[in-house]
Amino acid sequence: MSEWQRLHSRVIWVDLARSVLSLLPAVAAIWVFGVDPGAGQLWPLLGVAVFGVLGSAGDAVRWVFTRYRITPSYVERKTGVLVRTHRSIQRDRIRSVDVEAKLRHRIAGLRVVKIGAGQQSAAGESALTLDAVSVAGAQSLHELLLGRAAPDVEDATETESAETESGKTENGETEPADEQAEVYARFEPRWFVYNMFSVWAYVFAIGVGWGVYWLLSGFGVDAGGFVADLIEENDYGWVWVAAVAVLAVGAFGAAGLGVNYIVEYWGFELARVPGEKGTLLRTRQGLFTTRVVNRDDSRMRGVHISQPVLWRWLGVTDTSVITTGLSLWAMSQPAAILPRAPLAAARRVAGQALGADPNPLEAELASHPRAALRRRLWWATAATAAAALLLVWLAVTDVVPASAIWAVAVLWPVAVAAAVVAYRALGHALVGRYLVARSGLVSRSTVVLQRPAVSTIAVRESLLQRRLGLRTVTVMTAAGWGAYNVADIDAGESLHFADQAAPGLLRPFLTPRDGDESG
Repeated sequence: MSEWQRLHSRVIWVDLARSVLSLLPAVAAIWVFGVDPGAGQLWPLLGVAVFGVLGSAGDAVRWVFTRYRITPSYVERKTGVLVRTHRSIQRDRIRSVDVEAKLRHRIAGLRVVKIGAGQQSAAGESALTLDAVSVAGAQSLHELLLGRAAPDVEDATETESAETESGKTENGETEPADEQAEVYARFEPRWFVYNMFSVWAYVFAIGVGWGVYWLLSGFGVDAGGFVADLIEENDYGWVWVAAVAVLAVGAFGAAGLGVNYIVEYWGFELARVPGEKGTLLRTRQGLFTTRVVNRDDSRMRGVHISQPVLWRWLGVTDTSVITTGLSLWAMSQPAAILPRAPLAAARRVAGQALGADPNPLEAELASHPRAALRRRLWWATAATAAAALLLVWLAVTDVVPASAIWAVAVLWPVAVAAAVVAYRALGHALVGRYLVARSGLVSRSTVVLQRPAVSTIAVRESLLQRRLGLRTVTVMTAAGWGAYNVADIDAGESLHFADQAAPGLLRPFLTPRDGDESG
């Protein structure tokens, strides 16, 4: 593959079909429903048409000006019209070759190949993307660059019965690499309940409702007027209307998120598979848009499970790996290794992904001193006092009524309760070669980090911490968020803990007195 190659020409036909489909709503509104083009109702449909046509034209231009090749040492790609770019990656630096297929790609037998080289998370993109190549081309690229056959992403949507114990699929082809796969988790239909409850349910419902409103308006249907007339005819009070609307929107959004879980995670599988440079932690998933993400185990530094407050009552959590070369800001969330799942299942799977025995996520964490609770109570009281002073000033200046000051009587107990919850979330431990740290009020996070992966460690104390005998230890690594805090541990134990958290890193800088303190 040393010669320059084009992307697959079938993408042109896909773009042509995409352009025609984007024009259909506007054409149907004019010719079928008789909407007047000058009435000002067609602009949403015209916007869809323009967006679809321009996107398709952009894809066609990209196909014309894009070339790529694989040499013994490099993967190269040239693209661009006004500004030409030539990007190359050394093959020995390639850490992942991910295969994705949207519905239009799958219908046309095409795939999107994303080649990652351990770039920094801030890059926000894969090192190199080839959109689109044939299915056979994607598999050969995966095999060539990672040294193992890539599972066809179509297989991610098949049922478990599509593969036999011998590793053969329904078409009789053998996938030898999958015989060695160690599967940790598969698609769980019952988990859709855990993925329904979120504030995003309202965002989803409002977005869909807004789209339907403008679509209907393009066909001359006044949906807003119909709803207003219905309310007036039945003489409902606006309080009841608002309550019913909130419940209906929430229920519709929750149902939509449940359906989205089925569509996004259909055929989900998390497994460890062999690769040319070691082993890979692979996820594959998707019903209409299929994705296969491979994460190099040699670049994995730990795991992170998070329990946002709105989901904590359900006992569920989000699970991701701490690794280099994956963007934390991408909408596709390549670091996530599980959908939102029960906490017990997340701990078990995360421990298996780490390959640690015993599982550090099941270790008993050391509690923090009571001074850490006093610090949080102090901040809760200080914040409440500041809010009280602000309300008093607003009442004096007649901005708010004087009765608003009584809100402090509710605010202070809530702040104190939040301080207690935040204190109870604190915990840390050293388990084998791993550091475990837990904290958080709004989002309770548990971080498991490899101690040899810690590149920098910092011990700091504020004025209030110094008075309370507390310190915060920050461990830094070239992966994930980069820095993780172990807040408010006893000052007398802080240096010992910091020294153990990063073996050999802090010892040369400790004085004899520090050495006595750290044991």
